Amino acid sequence: MHVLVLGAGVIGVASAWYLSKAGHEVTLLERHDAAGLETSFANGGQISVSHAQPWANPRVPRKVLKWLGREEAPLLFRPRADLAQWLWGLAFLRECTPARTAHNIRQLVTLGLYSRAGLQELRAETGIEYDHLARGILHFYTSERELGYAVESTRVMREHGCDLEMVNARRCAEIEPALSNVPVVGGSWTPSDESGDAHKFTQGLAALAAKRGVQLRTGRTLALGAEGGRIAGVRVARADGREQVLHADAYLVCLGSYSPLLMRPLGIGLAIYPLKGYSVTLPVADRARAYTVSMTDDEHKLVFSRLGERLRIAGTAELNGYNTELNEVRCRAILRRTLELFAGAGDPERAQFWTGLRPATPSNVPYIGATRYANLYLNSGHGTLGWTHACGSGRAIADIVSGRKPEIDFAFTGVRSARGIVIPAHAA
Repeated sequence: MHVLVLGAGVIGVASAWYLSKAGHEVTLLERHDAAGLETSFANGGQISVSHAQPWANPRVPRKVLKWLGREEAPLLFRPRADLAQWLWGLAFLRECTPARTAHNIRQLVTLGLYSRAGLQELRAETGIEYDHLARGILHFYTSERELGYAVESTRVMREHGCDLEMVNARRCAEIEPALSNVPVVGGSWTPSDESGDAHKFTQGLAALAAKRGVQLRTGRTLALGAEGGRIAGVRVARADGREQVLHADAYLVCLGSYSPLLMRPLGIGLAIYPLKGYSVTLPVADRARAYTVSMTDDEHKLVFSRLGERLRIAGTAELNGYNTELNEVRCRAILRRTLELFAGAGDPERAQFWTGLRPATPSNVPYIGATRYANLYLNSGHGTLGWTHACGSGRAIADIVSGRKPEIDFAFTGVRSARGIVIPAHAA
């Protein structure tokens, strides 16, 4: 079967890889001339299975009120005359109940564990290199109050199979010596989590997929044409400005934040909204001061990863529609916090700033699975966990497209029943 995958970010490329391994003929359609040039380009770098608490949780509404009007706030809501933004915000608040948070954590951890194992298998199989480190992830705290909240979160994660443990300040410094001069009061530690460069991985896997026969075509997806309950083709704008229609047996949408724009004319509403994130990349200036373990600063919503001789710091979230302008104030705030914690570790004069749109659902749980159209599938809406969930999502959607039941117990979109296809509430 010929499958056309729309979007060559880390999700689209991983999907193409596993579809090809399942025996399908695969074409990747990407508006850029190479893979991994948007959301996957400069993210935080963490494979963070055990630190997957959704943004929507019972403590967030109060924090959001405190952050209103602060340009440097970890979560910045910029009100717009945009119905989709307000509907998404209301749905986000509904996900902040204890029951919904517990359900969402279970989904995210289940997919994360499956995905991390898949990444490790793929790495062993192919030898792919992407500056990966298997040294765990340390979640550190400089506030006793925030550390207290982490105890409950850790308990929940452990119930779902994560090897997460609470550690004191001394143990934090033993795990990562760069924290020795940081006023840390404690943390949570997951030795099995990993880190790596998602951009390098995406481009490396795209090259490996090409050797398997996966074709990368350049073009901007304009619309999907439907006939009789099936997709008949996709209208594409080529690099030369001309339009053409591409045909396949099945179509997989992996367009991140742009997926709902493509689905809306087909009568499929996706609760995906762009959540703009920022990152700073610094060359290592002093190896003795630079961290090597991937870490998370929970109070500032920042993640730190070591990518070879680079330090990657990423985080914060901004709801501002499809605006892709880089806000230097927010980048400078990330840089300032980094220099406060790890003075001299990186060279701030050579800092590289970046911003990208994360495709966020209110629950953080992505859309993976079938739709009401018999040959149209989704793999989108992974929010801040696209890199973490890429291999698991790609492997699962390859099973679904192939007519097989995925190996994991996850709330897949479009579960087939005797009555046809049932779209879950968050996909309605």
